Amino acid sequence: MNIQECLENGLLKKDKPSIEKAKKSIKISKLKLEKAENLFKLKILDMAEVNIYSSMFHASRALLYRDGLKERSHYALYIYLKEKYYDKIEPRFLNELNVLRLNRHEIFYGFEELILDEQEIRNIINLAGEFIKLIEELL
Repeated sequence: MNIQECLENGLLKKDKPSIEKAKKSIKISKLKLEKAENLFKLKILDMAEVNIYSSMFHASRALLYRDGLKERSHYALYIYLKEKYYDKIEPRFLNELNVLRLNRHEIFYGFEELILDEQEIRNIINLAGEFIKLIEELL
């Protein structure tokens, strides 16, 4: 799937570009990362991971808002970043965003509990912080 197919299938929709919405999305992103850090300290790793994903998701949406789009699919957002920002966002960020997207789905809807590693969660909290800074620079 590519951006054009996402648009044709209604997974991405054209909208009026909005730097205001982009800034609000960044603000939410930072709040979600704070929640993830607090949940991590409480050793509630699955919800920490979900909030890390939410943080990266909202940061990513900031670019969509700025570019005049809105998402109707988490996967479409990933596709958009991968295709549109391939030369500005390192693959490590995009790969982690996608892994977190899949893990979030498994945490909420799966039949098996994910085995999560504390050090890995710490690492992705740090990565999400870097990602937010990068997105702010791109805005």
